[in-house]
Amino acid sequence: MANNSQERYNERMYLQDGESEISTQSYNLILGGTLLYGFLVNCFLVYFCADSAIDMIDGNPIIFYIGYFVLAIAGSFMINGSKNPVVSFIGYNCFVLPLGIMLSYLIYYYNAAGFQSTVITAFAITAIVTGVLMVLSSVFPAFFLNLGKALFVTLLVTIVLEVIMMIAGASLGIIDYIVVLIFCGYVGYDWARANICAKTVDNAIDCAASLYLDIVNLFVRLLAILARAKDN
Repeated sequence: MANNSQERYNERMYLQDGESEISTQSYNLILGGTLLYGFLVNCFLVYFCADSAIDMIDGNPIIFYIGYFVLAIAGSFMINGSKNPVVSFIGYNCFVLPLGIMLSYLIYYYNAAGFQSTVITAFAITAIVTGVLMVLSSVFPAFFLNLGKALFVTLLVTIVLEVIMMIAGASLGIIDYIVVLIFCGYVGYDWARANICAKTVDNAIDCAASLYLDIVNLFVRLLAILARAKDN
């Protein structure tokens, strides 16, 4: 699986049949705009659709999570398997919309528990860390590019360990710290890879999708760590 993923991404470094390269400025604008679109959709859902998110998740949690994973899998296939930017953008939305609903749900309950300032702090730290890692990745791209396989294996092992700990009823506090470190690495890794890809519209959307997932996961785990620290 890791090798297949690596091969798919290596293909992005070169122009494929029927693709045309765009300017670096246009590429970065599309990548940044796609990221911004995802976060704006999430903000809209958090501020205006929290009640619907609560009804959806609390009312039918099994159906929601099945739908979430189905959309995530479909989105992955659309993004990784297509060179059509429209298809990739639809795949991107398969992540943005369900994650936006999930964020609405989480942030509502954090706010209800008195962690409003913690949510803002987690957002600010995520933005700062993301910016710093992008700068470091631009300065030391080779270092971050070499992290790819190690990050994938570490994340896979961490997910398995987290599931086992949840079943055993053990505290997951340490897992949040590990996941934060993993996704910090992924932000730098995916930004470095975005900079070596062929500059196409589809690649810009694909790279934005990867960075979006990195940043959202980083935010959620930081929020959990900060809320736990404040609660103690």
